[in-house]
Amino acid sequence: MTVVLAVVLTVLLSATALLALTRMYRGPSLLDRVVAADLLLATMIGAVGAEAAVNRHATSLPVLVVVSLLGFVGSVALVRFAVREES
Repeated sequence: MTVVLAVVLTVLLSATALLALTRMYRGPSLLDRVVAADLLLATMIGAVGAEAAVNRHATSLPVLVVVSLLGFVGSVALVRFAVREES
């Protein structure tokens, strides 16, 4: 059961990451690329969280918190930069 769950999670997270990378490459605007980068970061956080859940350990929780905070601050900073550029 655990192996099947790990394979399904790997396939779904890989497909999500591939679609996010495609949007980052083809995105017509800066904001599309920012949203795709956020999605890719959320996918990576989900992958690390899923790995921790499957292997039943919580040692990666501080890393997940720091990465999610950095992603949030980076997204806000890029959006503020984009708004200033448009004005």
